[in-house]
Amino acid sequence: QVQLVESGGGLVQAGGSLRLSCAASGSIFRINAMGWYRQVPGKQRELVAIITSGGTTKYADSVQGRFTISRDNAKNTVYLQMNSLKPEDTDGYYCELDFNLLRSSWGQGTQVTVSS
Repeated sequence: QVQLVESGGGLVQAGGSLRLSCAASGSIFRINAMGWYRQVPGKQRELVAIITSGGTTKYADSVQGRFTISRDNAKNTVYLQMNSLKPEDTDGYYCELDFNLLRSSWGQGTQVTVSS
């Protein structure tokens, strides 16, 4: 059993910052990658940022230069620092963990709302 606990969402004005956290616990022997996705109801979930076990990162074009993903391997935790937030960043943000042998798990989601 694996559990992901997300935190850090909230309401912020345009131009502001938020930091999301996602802590993984349970029967995890190897983390291959951790990432953040976002989704609004009725739309497909899209990748925001991902970081591999080797530290390689990838970002959506829409957040490149504004968001930074990082990991604390000792804590099995991934962070998403979001700066210069825009109203179009408003979404539910979901943490995803790729672990062990071809397994994945999702967090429950945290809401980010950016007011103009």
